[in-house]
Amino acid sequence: MTHLVPHSAHWGAFTAVVENDRLVAVRPPPGDPAPPALLASIPEAVHSPLRIGRPHVRKGWLAGDRAGGTPRGGEPFVPVDWDTATRLVAGEVARVRDAHGPASLFGGSYGWASAGRFHHARSQLHRLLASAGGYTAQLTNYSYGAGMTLMPHIMGDGEVVFGPVVEWRDICDHAKLMLCFGGITLRNGQVNAGGGARHEMGMWVRRAAAAGVRLVNISPIRGDMPESLGAEWLPIRPGTDTALMLAMAHVLITEARHDQGFLDRCTTGFDRLRAYVLGEADGLPKTPEWAAGETGIAAADIVRLAREAAGVPTMMTAAWSLQRAERGEQPYWMLAALAGMLGGIGKPGQGFAFGMGSENGMGGMRTLLPSVTLPALPNPANSFIPVARVTDLLEKPGEEYDYNGRRLRYPDTRLVWWAGGNPFHHHQDLGRLLRAWARPETIIVSESWWTPHARHADIVLPATTTLEREDIGASSFDRFITAMKRAVPPQGQARDEYDYMADIAEALGVRDRFTQQRDVPAWLRAMYGRARDTYAKQGVDIPDFDAFWAAGIAEIPEPEGRRVPFAAFAANPAAHALNTPSGRIEIFSERIAGFGYDDCPGHPVWFAPREYLGAPLARTYGLHLLTVQPATRLHGQLDQTALSRAAKLHGREVLQLGPADAAARGLADGSVVRVFNARGACLAGLRITEGLAPGVAVLPTGAWFDPLHPGQPHDPAATMCVHGNPNVLTRDEGTSRLGQGSIAQSCLVEVEPWAGELPPVKVTTPPLIEEPAA
Repeated sequence: MTHLVPHSAHWGAFTAVVENDRLVAVRPPPGDPAPPALLASIPEAVHSPLRIGRPHVRKGWLAGDRAGGTPRGGEPFVPVDWDTATRLVAGEVARVRDAHGPASLFGGSYGWASAGRFHHARSQLHRLLASAGGYTAQLTNYSYGAGMTLMPHIMGDGEVVFGPVVEWRDICDHAKLMLCFGGITLRNGQVNAGGGARHEMGMWVRRAAAAGVRLVNISPIRGDMPESLGAEWLPIRPGTDTALMLAMAHVLITEARHDQGFLDRCTTGFDRLRAYVLGEADGLPKTPEWAAGETGIAAADIVRLAREAAGVPTMMTAAWSLQRAERGEQPYWMLAALAGMLGGIGKPGQGFAFGMGSENGMGGMRTLLPSVTLPALPNPANSFIPVARVTDLLEKPGEEYDYNGRRLRYPDTRLVWWAGGNPFHHHQDLGRLLRAWARPETIIVSESWWTPHARHADIVLPATTTLEREDIGASSFDRFITAMKRAVPPQGQARDEYDYMADIAEALGVRDRFTQQRDVPAWLRAMYGRARDTYAKQGVDIPDFDAFWAAGIAEIPEPEGRRVPFAAFAANPAAHALNTPSGRIEIFSERIAGFGYDDCPGHPVWFAPREYLGAPLARTYGLHLLTVQPATRLHGQLDQTALSRAAKLHGREVLQLGPADAAARGLADGSVVRVFNARGACLAGLRITEGLAPGVAVLPTGAWFDPLHPGQPHDPAATMCVHGNPNVLTRDEGTSRLGQGSIAQSCLVEVEPWAGELPPVKVTTPPLIEEPAA
């Protein structure tokens, strides 16, 4: 018998088609203009042979190897029952907390935002650890962590990085030119934090082009803007966007094309930036000719671009990826300054925005309402690290570091518990992470599949997927709330995080604090009801819970008016001052200057990265590696499915190189190559591709990490990823002492043919399991 069940995922809302307790298909909602192909992979993922069917414990840990220092990833696992797993986890949490303090418990769990708002693994784990006395948490994120730390200083609000931003309909109606630093990459529009019912990124960018908005793709990759849009492509050298913006500013200043009136009314510190741009501060004028040498864009094109931007209503956007680079704060700061010089901030369809090509929903029409969420509990330990400093945390207990004007100290981490994420996908320099990963005494992983993360754990707790539980799908990027009804029974002995964490909380004596004496249906009613009450106070009505659950979806009406960011401020800066020290846009920030950071001074500047094509290191490693979001999965999610496998070559992730760069290295299309630098190496299938800037290599993120010799002490040969994970190559350093974000996009590599026997990909099968003796 066939059942149809409403549900949602990162890739959007859908109807689950269930036959005999098995998910056989999913159907997107009929009103979705561009449902992603990724939805079709969900049934295979739910019933994957890589599902973790029972709790497991690493054999050596179970035998008493808990002193730290042992490389993980090579030993077999021993299955245990849930009572044993609960006892072991609760005992370790209590032991470490009592002996070393709650800050020694690292509740990492950084993962891409789950569609389910209640069974959000990170939220559930943090509730448990907070109930039990506290933990060390993570602040900001990998996606735009440097930008979200910087922009409150500049614009008074970090939301300019992740929305709401300038609306697409205003761009269509008012803009004539749109400069897209990093492009508008439509494959990124497949995903939405918290799920969503409508995928509209492609629709809106096509409408903008049809409305006569001239689109300019400023990116090393021509495919970052669909060719059908007729966009101009300026193939910029990676990591040099700040230099281009500074040179545009030079043209505006020297030709008196900047909006001095707006700068005087709405900004502070322009005189300091002006002196820097003209070379009065450092003796180096930031001319188009200077920038041409850094960016690879002709000086005449830079002059033309600046003049055109000053002559017509202009919108500028930068991808989140731009700030995931060495000194990644600078292009974001300079984009805001350049928008101020053009005077478009606060005007419909003009100004600047971040991330419009980075995630679905950016620039869409939405009422400013909070999403349905699980209330958080305060963390008694009051301990955190910037999200991308995980390896530093493990390597450097007790050492001090800088972050956003504060001097902080890394705690002594004895236990790591991760739920809802995979650092062996999203973290940089995996060889270094592997060394640091050996230091904690115990690592617990809550996971549904035998991911690389689970394979490097001591205790593995099998979690249900969203299809095996009931939840609510909601996102502040989308106007729809989805009833995520249970479609299939739990696979094997998998349990909801809430259920097994409640049992662990009971063993720790804090069950009522964790659950607040509510079961799942009571929590869903409470969460929905709280959101409904909040909406009602703002004049927005949605159905009560019973009506919502019966219908399977609730729609938030489209806003009646249009929201123009900073419009009130631009009209009257005194009456609508920003939340900055000056109340204005801070082109120069006295506060940041006061931090004394030589890697992030008081106004935007050009830093020549240590790894870019203009660096001395490029003579050794002559290719700049860009790690992009793949079209066939979300980061590492769904890599175990047929859609992802079909996009690979020889079972490896695909590296793209331009014809000239491939020919210079004697590389053949379709062959297997070794991609390497001093940090590590990986194997990849090669596709020779037009449409890349010279010296640029592209390797998608998310191939499950598969070291050649798992469990061995790190060296680049032993930990070479045979599957093509690029994070064996990327640098693990902070953007600056201000933001401490990821710099994955600042990475030089070389490529050579792979001449040896092709090693097998092992991560596509479960690890070795040893049944306990009878």
